[in-house]
Amino acid sequence: MARTAFDLAYDELRARWPKSTEEHDIGTPYGPTRVHVYGPAEGQPLVLLPGGMATGLVWFANAAALGRRCRIYAVDLVGDAGGTERRGMPLRNADDLNRWLDALLDGIGAASAHLCGHSYGAWIAARYGLHAPARVSRLALLDPTQVFAGFSPGYLLRALPTLIRPTERRARAFLSWETGPARPDAAWQRLYALAATMPGRKLITGGRPRAADLAMPVLVLLAEHSRAHHTRRVADRARRTLPQAGVEVLPGATHHSLPLTTPEHLNNRLAAFLD
Repeated sequence: MARTAFDLAYDELRARWPKSTEEHDIGTPYGPTRVHVYGPAEGQPLVLLPGGMATGLVWFANAAALGRRCRIYAVDLVGDAGGTERRGMPLRNADDLNRWLDALLDGIGAASAHLCGHSYGAWIAARYGLHAPARVSRLALLDPTQVFAGFSPGYLLRALPTLIRPTERRARAFLSWETGPARPDAAWQRLYALAATMPGRKLITGGRPRAADLAMPVLVLLAEHSRAHHTRRVADRARRTLPQAGVEVLPGATHHSLPLTTPEHLNNRLAAFLD
């Protein structure tokens, strides 16, 4: 079978991970889920959920640092581009995403895990923290969307052409507008733009979770220059909603440049929280 441009870009980014990284396909009722695994076998499980079109490979700049003590499971999201296959039960709503994560944790043999999500992945993570609080020991949300506030109208307007008629050129233009001088890794940008054109993608939408009911320790890290929403307002709302949570702003970061922007700062903050 001929390899596509997306396959080649995927392999290129996979090569950026530590050499001992393993690829596992975990069976779920919604199809086998591709998970990139790194870190000590006895380490606390840390499940990383990326933003839409980012794939689990986007955490390559974080894997070595976070995998010193944790056993990392970086996931290609169900319904999105990547190595995860869609077959079996239909994927319809957020309840299906919760059941998918239930099966994923069962499949990796984790009664509980740290959970860290970015953007759409943070929305999934927050909802799962409400669905199965006993299975989430700590919850980290990176520039979460649709958790504490909605998208800014300007962001949605800019995203609309890519959503309606996705092309690689439109995805690159949108990414360039949002990330500006942050300029995330070129190989990842190529993968993101090609992911937009992959057929069969289905990201789930839904209401905001009741974040005030999250019972586990929570860390919220926001991008200083995010165009997805107004960072200062989201930070204020997060502090009011979760007064016991840590809420910080990552200097220089934009929404789509995470988690690749200043990875040392991000890695240190996440490692301190997870320890």
